[in-house]
Amino acid sequence: MAAMTWDGLIQLGDGDVWAADSGGDGPPLVLLHPGVGDSRIWEGLVPELTAHHRVIRYDVRGYGRSPQPTTAYSMLADLHTVLDCFGLDRVHLVGCSMGGGTALGFTLQQPGRVASLALLCPGVPGFPWPAEPESDAEYDRLVAADDLDGLTAFGLREWAAAGADEDAAAQLRSAARAWPGEDLHQQPDPPLYDRLGELSAVPAVVLVGDLDRRPAIDCAEQTAARIGCELVRLPGVDHLPPLRAPGPVLRVIEEVAARQSRGSAGSAPRRPSTP
Repeated sequence: MAAMTWDGLIQLGDGDVWAADSGGDGPPLVLLHPGVGDSRIWEGLVPELTAHHRVIRYDVRGYGRSPQPTTAYSMLADLHTVLDCFGLDRVHLVGCSMGGGTALGFTLQQPGRVASLALLCPGVPGFPWPAEPESDAEYDRLVAADDLDGLTAFGLREWAAAGADEDAAAQLRSAARAWPGEDLHQQPDPPLYDRLGELSAVPAVVLVGDLDRRPAIDCAEQTAARIGCELVRLPGVDHLPPLRAPGPVLRVIEEVAARQSRGSAGSAPRRPSTP
């Protein structure tokens, strides 16, 4: 079947998200962005990935090209809706940070719909992240002041140890616009840290950079150990692996996806329907 590309807004019933579909006959692969960026973080990988996959990506509500949320929402429920709108029965999931947590939650709910998992510095609901009262207070002050520049600088300091270059700054600025609305409207998805052992049958790999924050490295290490999967460490990489090391990240994604046959995931390409 010939490739059919598409991008635009998907109606979720109580809000919209921007999504893009590369089209094509390859097994579908869904890219879930981090909470410190948006779906443009994948730009450097998409051309290579589309050589073998039908690639779908979208912006979580409030991020990137998606409108700000105005009502309560769940990232996990939104992922379900996006996949159903594109008619995707079984997919390879790639999740970075926040997107990794969504990928894990979906896999626990619908293991038969996930062919493989590539988890880049995953954020895992239920992981015992240490208390950071000073950082939390600074963040709250910046949000109360509606200080986008301050929030962007805060995010770069916390998550971009490899350097505040133009691409990293653009990602953090996009995320900073989304954080206040996220705080108001996003509903927490169920904790799953204690359930990671249930995923041992799903081909998976966890990746983390050595310049990431220590709690994030601990989370990645414990996630890989509990799933029982490979842990890949990348030198000189912070919490933005798709920006910092697109080549190694691409190899990790392709290698874990290759553990399933090309025909084991997919459905015929079609444009999204609206629920």
